Amino acid sequence: MTHAHPLHVDVEVACLCCLAPQPFHFTSLSDQVVCSLCVHHIGAEKSERRDLEHVRLWAARWASSETAHADYIAETDALLVGRDKDLTALRDQVAELSAIVAGQFTAGIEGVRSLLQNDLVKRAERNTELARRQIDWAMAGIWRIEALHHDAAAQKCSCGRTAGSCDESAAIDPLRQTLLDWEKKNVALLQGGRRHGLPADHPAVLAQRIR
Repeated sequence: MTHAHPLHVDVEVACLCCLAPQPFHFTSLSDQVVCSLCVHHIGAEKSERRDLEHVRLWAARWASSETAHADYIAETDALLVGRDKDLTALRDQVAELSAIVAGQFTAGIEGVRSLLQNDLVKRAERNTELARRQIDWAMAGIWRIEALHHDAAAQKCSCGRTAGSCDESAAIDPLRQTLLDWEKKNVALLQGGRRHGLPADHPAVLAQRIR
């Protein structure tokens, strides 16, 4: 089976076994797109070990995502506190400037106020973009976990366990609708040629590359 990835350069593509983005350095179009962690999974008789190691891999990624998300929440709270302090300081400056030139240089006051407001808008836009990127990163991690743990048959999780015994599936159940909404939104952004948060191994992203 051949692939369409660049040769003789370092690239990161989704492993066809574990589906995780992994580093590759292809020297031939016939090279296997299987990472070093999954080489020993090849072969039907090794499927049980493969599935177990994949679950462990994505469980570790989920734990890492949870830690990063908690850090992001703490950082966001700190940013909000800092923003409130900045807003208070700017309001005080505007009040001081207005008092100094009250009744004089009206046009100058409006110019100063406009500059300050533009600065506040730019800060808010930067903070909003940072928050969006952090949310996209966390949702991409949840999407990968959901790809391994979803309803596959009656009372069965796609990992092979019964629905009631799969802890991973139970953990992400409350997030499935939110994940679906996020995925639909970002697929639309991708198809519209705009920045999106879908991971590199998402089917919609792979389909775009083929085109």
